Amino acid sequence: MGKPNDGVILIDKEGGRTSFDVVRQVRRFSGIKKVGHAGTLDPFATGLLIVMLGEGTKLSPHLTAGEKIYQATMRLGVETDTLDQTGEIVKRSEVPELRPRLLRQAALEFVGEIEQVPPQFSAVNYNGRRAYSFAREGIRVDLQKRKVRIRSLEITSVNLPDVAISVACSSGTYIRSLAADLGRRLGPGAHLTSLRRLKSGTFDVRDALGLKKLESLSKDSVFQGKVIPLFEALPDMLEIRVDDLMARKIRNGYQPLWKDVMRSDFPDFFEGYLKLTERQEFVAIGKAEFSQGKRKTSFKIVRVFR
Repeated sequence: MGKPNDGVILIDKEGGRTSFDVVRQVRRFSGIKKVGHAGTLDPFATGLLIVMLGEGTKLSPHLTAGEKIYQATMRLGVETDTLDQTGEIVKRSEVPELRPRLLRQAALEFVGEIEQVPPQFSAVNYNGRRAYSFAREGIRVDLQKRKVRIRSLEITSVNLPDVAISVACSSGTYIRSLAADLGRRLGPGAHLTSLRRLKSGTFDVRDALGLKKLESLSKDSVFQGKVIPLFEALPDMLEIRVDDLMARKIRNGYQPLWKDVMRSDFPDFFEGYLKLTERQEFVAIGKAEFSQGKRKTSFKIVRVFR
């Protein structure tokens, strides 16, 4: 089933706009009421924003979970309350002469699984409110550390006090916090002066449209050439093909057993999410879980696409 405009569109967000600004403009352009984004970008940041249309909004947990790649510039010697260039300066320090080798060694200390505290100016929920709402009132809240994974953190250029970095990291990583922590590790502190998201999961900003370009195109050309259909939106998720009868049953609430849908090439202990398709239609997402005690795999439909 589904409609031609169900899916995702890749937007290259410009600086100075919120992620919701982008959603609102795409909603206005497309005429689709149900529009969302997968992974917020700070207003000052630029780059890849995955915008979900119609039934595509049901893909949010899977689209946001992918690894992210960023390029950023941090300025040493100046710390701000937002950890970026939009905030008020809270501390200035002298920047010593830092050799590239020392910078690289410090960066390597942050590679792997680390703990970081989200910025006070962030959308993290605290007592039912966004943390930034407290920060705007001058109230500092006790945000808990969270574990994130940094696959790589490279120093790409040095022109003190500015240091350019490239980061590949797990979902939920705050590059502002990472830069502030690295700045403190080096001594003089730091804040971000630029941030650009290059990749999110399998998607690349090189395939994204700027909003000005989007507005210059016809709606038909966008839906025919730029909207990624549901069927193609999760290319890394393993696929199970079902027939028309099973597709209709699942859409009507049927929960198939693992033996009803499993592929012959799957091991008995398979675990993970799977997409169920019927021809070129996305039917559902299911989750397989293997029980060591029962030595069997259970299966449950977690999301159905109409």
